[in-house]
Amino acid sequence: MKYETPLHEAQSLGSAKTGVQHWMAQRVSAIALIPLGVWFIAFFTIFLTAPFEAAEQWLSSEWSVAFAILLTLCLFYHGYLGMRTIWEDYVPHESSRWSLIIATKLLCALMAIVAVVSILQVFLS
Repeated sequence: MKYETPLHEAQSLGSAKTGVQHWMAQRVSAIALIPLGVWFIAFFTIFLTAPFEAAEQWLSSEWSVAFAILLTLCLFYHGYLGMRTIWEDYVPHESSRWSLIIATKLLCALMAIVAVVSILQVFLS
């Protein structure tokens, strides 16, 4: 005869203690992207019809470069977190799942580095 409740049996099957950190990082990056996205869209629409020299001069400001780099890093980090969630939820095989997560992390890091270097090249020229 068992005197244990179903709660006692399920207590050791709880969270792995990493989901809250991932969830919070995704929310913080999403909240950071709101003002950065508005800033980018506003200036992008202004310089859409402007000559390249005007956009280049605008990007030569330290504040513009800082915001552009911050936007780039937040975008790729948020994208990586979202893709990781998709891989963890929908890829059944663990080896395939981890391969996709590592490939996504490397691709996002590489693309972020290329974007930051491009922004810095425009800034320093």
